[in-house]
Amino acid sequence: MVDVQLAARDIRDERVLAAMRDVPRDRFVPEPYRRHAHEDRPLPIGHDVTISQPYIVALMTQLLELPAHARVLEIGTGSGYQAAVLATFTRHVYSVEIIEPLATSARERLAALGFDNVTVRHGDGYAGWPEHAPFDGIIVTAAPAEIPPPLIEQLAVGGKLVVPVGTMEQNLRVVTRHERGHVTRDVAPVRFVPMTGRAAEDAELQP
Repeated sequence: MVDVQLAARDIRDERVLAAMRDVPRDRFVPEPYRRHAHEDRPLPIGHDVTISQPYIVALMTQLLELPAHARVLEIGTGSGYQAAVLATFTRHVYSVEIIEPLATSARERLAALGFDNVTVRHGDGYAGWPEHAPFDGIIVTAAPAEIPPPLIEQLAVGGKLVVPVGTMEQNLRVVTRHERGHVTRDVAPVRFVPMTGRAAEDAELQP
């Protein structure tokens, strides 16, 4: 998976490649799909959501360009796989999941695998997790129509937010926080499940 699907493409961060080798993706997918766990494609994990394909997990992690001992916020815990990848080389990962059964199962799975530097909370990720801000990196694994302003506000100076943005057409976007504002760039077209909760309500209000 790592050599062919990641390292042979554009994943160059050795910390990311090591994390993708070390974290057992098969432990994060339901039993009927485990034989496909190391294929480069998303897989269903219930509740109409998926675990992202390995390449996208690696790409989004690499785009964060995290410093040593980073503190990271993840919006959309899902199965816990992305949090586990991040946890292998960061100080702490704070992860918010809006679907309560997924939050519970991810918390239990991560604990069973020994990831004691991940904290999972059930809630709406639109507001981020201000009690633990600022974050060196923020990653969003569902697509809002527009980036929730609280997430940008909770970035540390120099930190990056990696998020898929859009409705019918989505782009993977990187926002970098500076002393006097932020800079945004689009990376690639992607397809994620829509962000629900407050983000979905805001999208419905748009003309």
